[in-house]
Amino acid sequence: MRLLAIDLGDRRIGLAVSDPTGTIASPAGHITRRPGKRPPINEILDRARTLEAEGFVVGLPLDEEGDETERSAEARRVAMLLGERSGLPVRLVDERFTTVAALRAIKEMGGSTRGRKGDVDALAATVLLQHALQLPEHTP
Repeated sequence: MRLLAIDLGDRRIGLAVSDPTGTIASPAGHITRRPGKRPPINEILDRARTLEAEGFVVGLPLDEEGDETERSAEARRVAMLLGERSGLPVRLVDERFTTVAALRAIKEMGGSTRGRKGDVDALAATVLLQHALQLPEHTP
């Protein structure tokens, strides 16, 4: 099952997609988000159709102790809307430290993040999706 992962941010939404077997996650770009506006659900759904996604993984922002945050409510709303509008399964997955892991990976490869924030967000979504694919019963 090909899954689309969504890493919600205030300015950008990172995207990643799995291969059809649900084994490997790859970056799938990002969507620029207008500050203070609702998440662009229709644009996410358009990307999902283009990428032939059969389900979603939405990053759930938790604090360091694993408790819900203010942003958790938005992630839950987005997940609900994606499921309702697409009819596809949606799974929320703890996204703690995905951006940190993405930044670390870029540094370890000798890369720079300067001017590449969208790439970092897509890589964070990839880290999230790869984690979700390794969880038991990884289908949403």
